[in-house]
Amino acid sequence: MQQVLGPAHSSGCSSACIERVDPRLRIVVAAALSVVVAMADRFEVLGLGLAAALLGLALSGLSLRDVLRRLLPLNVLMLLLVVLLPLTTDGVPLIAIGPLGFSREGLLLGAAIAVKGNVIVLTLLVLLAAVDTTTLGHALSHLRVPDKLTHLLLFTVRYLDVLHHEQLRLRWAMKVRGFRPRMDRHTYRTYGYLVGMLLVRSFDRSERIMAAMKCRGFQGRFYLLDHFAFSRFDVPFAAASFVFLLVMVVWEWT
Repeated sequence: MQQVLGPAHSSGCSSACIERVDPRLRIVVAAALSVVVAMADRFEVLGLGLAAALLGLALSGLSLRDVLRRLLPLNVLMLLLVVLLPLTTDGVPLIAIGPLGFSREGLLLGAAIAVKGNVIVLTLLVLLAAVDTTTLGHALSHLRVPDKLTHLLLFTVRYLDVLHHEQLRLRWAMKVRGFRPRMDRHTYRTYGYLVGMLLVRSFDRSERIMAAMKCRGFQGRFYLLDHFAFSRFDVPFAAASFVFLLVMVVWEWT
């Protein structure tokens, strides 16, 4: 999971305690909190979720610079939503510029979406950034996630970097042959060839990988050799998470 969420530069007792929690429990808590936050509408509940995520971030010992770097693309998109939604949502106009109205309801909707996105990403960073890909797939299998979905996740994470390097090789070959991108038909056609060749090479690599796996006895599932076990760190974490989620649910729907 570190390849997806980035390196987890953490230190201290708090981060060590979080890493000792069973990965299955961390996945369940992260998924439950993400669902509750995504369905919540009250800003008080969203603020509570944001406060919990920030507290977890402070206790996890993750590098603030790395976290901000991960949040930057998300918040650029959220900024666009905050700007565009008030222009396309009916409601009480805060600012009117000719036929365009900057509505209060649209602004609140955009702000709620932005808070939800940041809370969910922070939760995933705090709970799952330190979980490596193999452990994640192992935990998902223990949680009875369908094998095809688990395999798809593992292969995607494993071969994204391989495909990236393949794309760099093709781009470098184009530059060696004198290609310089311009706004013309030749450039568009060349990029089309690049995408097509990348797809062809990806398909060819997938065939070779499947043949190699079958030669090693692969029959559609990974066998779990090591198994997780609940420890003394899991009970208080599970209890605290359950109480927190219950408070959010009661506050939102009562």
